[in-house]
Amino acid sequence: MMLDSTETVDTVVIGGGQAGLALGRELARQGREFVILDAGRRVGDAWRLRWDSLQLFTPAKFDGLPGMPFPGDPLAFPGKDDVASYLEDYASRFDLPVRTGVRVDRVRREGEGFVASAGERRWESRNVVVATGGCQVPKVPDFADQLADHIVQLHSNDYRNPSQLPAGPVLVVGMGNSGAEIARDVTANHPTSIAGTPSGELPVRPTRGTARFVLPVIRFAGTHVLTRGNPVGRAAASAFRGAPLIRTKVADLVDAGVQRVPRVTGVRAGQPVLADGTTPEVSSVIWCTGYRDDFGWIDLPAFDEYGEPRHNRGVVESVPGLYFLGLEFLYAFTSATIPGVGRDARYLARRMRPASPATTRANVGRAARGGRLAHLEPAAGGSS
Repeated sequence: MMLDSTETVDTVVIGGGQAGLALGRELARQGREFVILDAGRRVGDAWRLRWDSLQLFTPAKFDGLPGMPFPGDPLAFPGKDDVASYLEDYASRFDLPVRTGVRVDRVRREGEGFVASAGERRWESRNVVVATGGCQVPKVPDFADQLADHIVQLHSNDYRNPSQLPAGPVLVVGMGNSGAEIARDVTANHPTSIAGTPSGELPVRPTRGTARFVLPVIRFAGTHVLTRGNPVGRAAASAFRGAPLIRTKVADLVDAGVQRVPRVTGVRAGQPVLADGTTPEVSSVIWCTGYRDDFGWIDLPAFDEYGEPRHNRGVVESVPGLYFLGLEFLYAFTSATIPGVGRDARYLARRMRPASPATTRANVGRAARGGRLAHLEPAAGGSS
């Protein structure tokens, strides 16, 4: 609990997921005074509160953040609770100053610095890093509220397991990875159909064999080839409309009994209308229609006409001291993923406005007295 409603630090990091924690370790190594503000009740809740059967598409050997390998079998694919526990352990191991249960509702400029507020609480800082990631506000079509009251509606953000659904047919809307995985999860207990078209399919599956021989090549391409630093990567970023299906492919859904239907275009008599004009009778609809960014709480001239941050690899040059981390294609195809966020965190930490010398000396001294000098070694050199 805070003893005062206002706290002054060098850097405020908003978001305590993998992006915020990776950056936190880098800031600690620099001896900065910082705080990580997260809306969740516990570190890792962004993963812990997803659907029960969720697994990563990358093996554990790629899923560690800087300074701490992911535990267990390096060729296994961790579940969402494994990831949540890992993030909680990461914050504890590096003694990162995470404040949970804090939802920042405004960031504004004040003099040469910033003020971040959450209700009556305020944090004044020289730097602000927005590390809230891409899963901010669940997105559903405008006509969703026209569905009949008896139809249970869930967004993928709120889906946990089939027990949430009443008896009867289920329509999954959206055929990205979330939609495909959830449809396969639901079909064992309910007649299930899925609407939408995938953006493609990865030609391999995440297995122990591909984890050993194939996924390292894909990871290399997503990290070092598909970047905004070359024409191929910039073209890929401009054309990006979602990841291809990775674990659950169209053939898997068909084999499991999931029926493919045309996209949903509206509502008629309380039931969803498909592009072919039919109106299937359903008891539940699961919207796997993604998320939208919500930066309306940032009162700074950092956005384009579409509301997207204007940045160069996370650095907002028009607002010195403001940074973004964990966004889709921030720099590379993997920037929003656990395997890719560490490099972006190191890059931002090196390019952040320097802390005041007095604050840095005080933090180094305080860490030394607390026996935590291991967290303050100079950041590794080299290019990112």
